[in-house]
Amino acid sequence: MDMMKRIYVQSFGCQMNKLDTALVVGALKEAGFRLTDTVKDADVVLMNTCSVREHAEQRVFSHLGHLKHIKESHPDLVVGVIGCMAQRLGDELLKHEAVNLVCGPAQIPRLSVLLKEAMQGKKATTAVTEKIRQKPTDEQNQLLEDFESAYGVEDKQIPNQAFVRVMRGCNNFCTYCIVPYVRGPEVSRPPEAIMEQIKKLADHGVKQVTLLGQRVNAYQYQQGGRTWSLADLLDAASNIKGIEWLRFVTSYPSGEFFNDILQVMADSPKVCNYLHIPAQSGSDRILQAMNRRYSSREYLDLLGRAREIVPGISIAGDFIVGFSGETEEDFEATIDLVRKARYKNAFIFKYSPRPGTTADKRLQDTIPGDVKQRRNVELLAVQEKISDELSRDFLGKEVNVLVEGLSKKSHVNMDQNDNPQLIGRTSGDWIVVFNGPESLTGQFAQVKITAVSPLTLFGQLG
Repeated sequence: MDMMKRIYVQSFGCQMNKLDTALVVGALKEAGFRLTDTVKDADVVLMNTCSVREHAEQRVFSHLGHLKHIKESHPDLVVGVIGCMAQRLGDELLKHEAVNLVCGPAQIPRLSVLLKEAMQGKKATTAVTEKIRQKPTDEQNQLLEDFESAYGVEDKQIPNQAFVRVMRGCNNFCTYCIVPYVRGPEVSRPPEAIMEQIKKLADHGVKQVTLLGQRVNAYQYQQGGRTWSLADLLDAASNIKGIEWLRFVTSYPSGEFFNDILQVMADSPKVCNYLHIPAQSGSDRILQAMNRRYSSREYLDLLGRAREIVPGISIAGDFIVGFSGETEEDFEATIDLVRKARYKNAFIFKYSPRPGTTADKRLQDTIPGDVKQRRNVELLAVQEKISDELSRDFLGKEVNVLVEGLSKKSHVNMDQNDNPQLIGRTSGDWIVVFNGPESLTGQFAQVKITAVSPLTLFGQLG
């Protein structure tokens, strides 16, 4: 293939998608493709898609509409749609005039071959898993494992940081969620493969690794009469030379292995004191309708246990407002839970039914859009007040941050030494903005906090 074939890659959605994009980019570079920053310079446009919310899918269709116009003057342009939306819609996506290739998450090891075929003018192709809830064969698992191991290197967007997937899929079937139907059943990766990958990342200069799983705290791998848990992975990874910080997302509110994970966090200086643990609602009635297998009391008990074992732990949550049948009383219960939980921050989403989920089949989307919007704004305001109160505790204190690079306003806010504005994060995932030399990117720095806003700390190099 012509070594000059240029590819433009666009990624939507979660960290799992960002990781898939990083793996795909590594494989495509090896296959002779060259990345380009603009669609107009590309021979191939690849979109890694998300199906979690309707809005995410609408954005993809909007981009496909734009690409259809580009193809009128550039008919050889090849457009591939990969990821969760590809798995969900399959051949339906292929009917779009702009699309040449559709490839699900489990088929990405074949992507470079499929793209080359599409570029040679062969027929449009769909590669998705037909029986998505069927347990993958050993051969399918091995293909994904080999792909992950070969291309699971540093995410170049944030120097010295990387994501490592510890498990694929989900078995929880929350009624609103499409993930089990597009990512398949839960499969935990072998611990030695995960450790090997982390060692390789450390050799590449990576200092922070984030372990990824749809419900990462459910990780379990049986080997030689022993069951590995996430706590065991964190413990083993903290012994790898060069790795300074370890994170994990996303945790499901379950007591299984919970204390063990927190104990490793308390005992190891490398495991960041941060827990992302979505609640989704504060109403037991709504939690039941969502098939979330805990009550609001059990959820708050877990947070209490986390704070007891790891004093000063930083906690983030997720919520869906306007779920089917959510009354004002249910919403008030959510506000009450947020006040008690005292999150560092919370991600709040308006409910949108996803085709194929239980909620879409069995429950009507009864809440008007304006009510969802009002609840969204109200809950954000409650959370912002808490974030503001928590951020004030940092005033005058010195924090250790891992520097991510230039802030968006870096050159507007230069200091007297011509240092640009940088952005970094604390172990507890607080964003810190300060002036310093760009050479600090990817390094640790001590910053004294001089001002705060609800979600950002501002400071000076210590």
